[in-house]
Amino acid sequence: MAREGGGVRPPSGQGAVARTGSAGVRAVAAPRSGGVRVAPAREEGAPSAGARDRAVLRPASRGEIIERARRWTEAGVPYDMERTWADGYRQDCSGFVSMAWDLPGNAWTGNLEDYAVRISQEELSPGDILLHHDSADPETGSHVVIFGGWTDYTHTRYVAYEQTRPHAVRRVLDYPYPVDGDRYVPYRYRALAPGEGSGGDSGEEAAFPGRASFGPGATNAHVTRLGRMLVERGGARFYADGPGARWGDADRRAVQAFQRAQGWVGKAADGLPGPQTWRLLVTGRGRDIPPAGTPSSHGVTGYPGRAAFRPGARNAYVTQLGQQLVKKGYGRHYTDGPGPEWTDADRRAVQAFQRAQGWRGGAADGYPGPETWRRLFS
Repeated sequence: MAREGGGVRPPSGQGAVARTGSAGVRAVAAPRSGGVRVAPAREEGAPSAGARDRAVLRPASRGEIIERARRWTEAGVPYDMERTWADGYRQDCSGFVSMAWDLPGNAWTGNLEDYAVRISQEELSPGDILLHHDSADPETGSHVVIFGGWTDYTHTRYVAYEQTRPHAVRRVLDYPYPVDGDRYVPYRYRALAPGEGSGGDSGEEAAFPGRASFGPGATNAHVTRLGRMLVERGGARFYADGPGARWGDADRRAVQAFQRAQGWVGKAADGLPGPQTWRLLVTGRGRDIPPAGTPSSHGVTGYPGRAAFRPGARNAYVTQLGQQLVKKGYGRHYTDGPGPEWTDADRRAVQAFQRAQGWRGGAADGYPGPETWRRLFS
């Protein structure tokens, strides 16, 4: 896995507090009152932070940081080290953090630490970052991700909000990072809103939309978001189609599976999300839904359902499928991987396997159904 560097060098004399507008004119954002004073970003070799004029950082809560990061991941903002998004922030990893922290402009991996304080792994909470800056190769050797919360009590995997090729994503990573992990250092935004410095519940955690948003007859964006979070946590097999905005039995079953994975029983695992279920999902905490260990409704052990394999899908089942295809001799379509993101290489490899079974037409469409899965893993 290549690191997607956000360590572009800021323009000489302008530091990283300048945003680029649609007309290409660069302007330094004026500080607001009531913020935290910190030295503005600087180039390598420039005077130290203490010797520069001081800028004001705007306070931000953990919930605000995660919410801003989520907007980019849901919009699928394309990765680009030169271009800026509609909000004025550069579309690379350090521009992503600058946006989420609401910095006065675009920082880079070489000076993000000027806006932060170093912390330990044990102190990590949603909204903090994991930063690796390679001064010898800042453009391709540096990277930074936003920490979204631990996935379980072992603190070995976490939810990451990340601007990487081809676009911004929310995904689960091994701590601290799959590549050059020992070089990633945890940091916390220096102007974190008062009372949120030691890892209390974030604003996003508290924003449970209410029980009325879920259940029979409910149709809204919260149902869609719930389904997507459940798919990321191992619930793809419950969705033959979707997830979508209309509440269905697939949502209930996926919620119930997640609740039971936490060890809850009875009314605590009724398939309707409450504040605790929501909190675990939005922060990436708690236990994932375990893989199916018994035959599912389609009679094939371990098959997660068609929803796990479609454009935009990203999960462990895609990796498992690709690795099995390679093992069976159908790996020539992979130039890189296989990995967790569904790609055309996966589709073409599946199609080759299906055609080898003598199937044609819709039976060899490149998307694995129960029989494809059964034969592939038999």
